[in-house]
Amino acid sequence: MPIPRFVTVRVGEVNLRSGPNGSYPIEWVFRRKDMPVEIIQEFDTWRRIRDWEGAEGWVHQSALSGRRGVLIVGQTRTVHQAPRSDSAVVARAEPGVIGSLRKCRDDWCEVELRGYRGWMKRADFWGTYADEKIE
Repeated sequence: MPIPRFVTVRVGEVNLRSGPNGSYPIEWVFRRKDMPVEIIQEFDTWRRIRDWEGAEGWVHQSALSGRRGVLIVGQTRTVHQAPRSDSAVVARAEPGVIGSLRKCRDDWCEVELRGYRGWMKRADFWGTYADEKIE
C-alpha cells in the first residue's frame, strides 16, 4: 500500500503512542470512530498516523479501517445534489462532521454525511489528496 494514504479510525477510542509498540507511552487518545487519518509511516503491524490538525502517533493496524472518510473543516459547507455549484443543495455540514467518501471526479467528491448523500468540493473537507482519483 502507498505511503502516505488515508484510512479511518475503526473504533471509538484509539491510543496514539510515541513509538511502534504497546510499551511506548500514550501521547494522545482519539475518541471519534470513522475519523479520517493519514498513514505516514509503517513498522511491522504499527502505523504512524496524522490527523487533520497535525497530531501524530503510532497505533496498531487493527485500530484502523481501509474505508475512506471525510471531516468537514473550516466553516459550514454545502452538499450539492450533483457535482456543480449551481445544483440543488442537499444539506449543509458544520465543521467537525464526519462522513464517508464514495468517489471523486476532479474537484468534486461524492460523500455521505449523517444520512445525506451528495457532492462537495474537495477543498471543503479533509481526507483526500488534491490529485487523487477515487472510484
